[in-house]
Amino acid sequence: MATQPTPQQVIEGQKQDWNRVAGGWEKWDRLFEAQMAFVNHRLVADARLHAGLRVLDLGSGTGYPALLGAQVVGPAGSVVGMDLAEQMLAAAERKAKRLGLTNVSFKTGDVTSLPFESNSFDAVTSRFCLMFLPEIPKAAAEIARVLKPGSWVAAAVWSAPEKNPSIGLSVAAIKQVIDLPPPDPTAPGIFRLAKPGELAGMFQQAGLVDATDQEFLAEWSYASADEYYTSLMEIAAPVQNLMAKLTDAQKQDVKQRILQAASNFTRAGRIVFPMAVRIVAARKPL
Repeated sequence: MATQPTPQQVIEGQKQDWNRVAGGWEKWDRLFEAQMAFVNHRLVADARLHAGLRVLDLGSGTGYPALLGAQVVGPAGSVVGMDLAEQMLAAAERKAKRLGLTNVSFKTGDVTSLPFESNSFDAVTSRFCLMFLPEIPKAAAEIARVLKPGSWVAAAVWSAPEKNPSIGLSVAAIKQVIDLPPPDPTAPGIFRLAKPGELAGMFQQAGLVDATDQEFLAEWSYASADEYYTSLMEIAAPVQNLMAKLTDAQKQDVKQRILQAASNFTRAGRIVFPMAVRIVAARKPL
């Protein structure tokens, strides 16, 4: 039996992966951020952001929702964005400069060991970060620790895989070419927190109250199957890792399978995938 990696080894591997695809995320930023805008605005609303607050954003990547939060809290407030990958945050800093935002800063760090004093933030936001952590309850406890009493956390995670076919389509194609071990449902990954109530339960165990867990349905849209495939290969580190196991002939086979599967979602000349996101919020008691 293979030795399981330690949490620190998992985090280090993820850091390398996210740094490797940072350029791809910056390249495709406009496409994805336009379609993720509803998530950013929902997080800002559910975290009760308003002018003058000090906000912590976890897993900021190339900048959102930290940048939207900075616009909402205004010059009297501030936002700290954290991520494992310095290359992702370099892109976030460039974006903040273009937007003229001076009340947002970014720093690398581990969500399970936050370098901040207790009761120091008026709100915490997180978009598609927590499901990748090897120790989610530990992160929930850290969020609860740094929140001020009465303040809110709002986090977005992916809902069930069958409701997000664009994410699983590539792995399904690879499975048709090589044998892959069955996924461990408790291991860090895209759908680790897809089960309704799971993240809310972790927040409650960390001492937070008034937890809500809502699912939102939307769509991804691409100009073509080729655009979908190209973007996927440039931003999806887990898919890159699997593709690296294939021969050149197998890679071409997988590409054609992905293009064919994506074409099944054609509508009005575009590739349109359904999407489902869970947004979980909770409050630190007074």
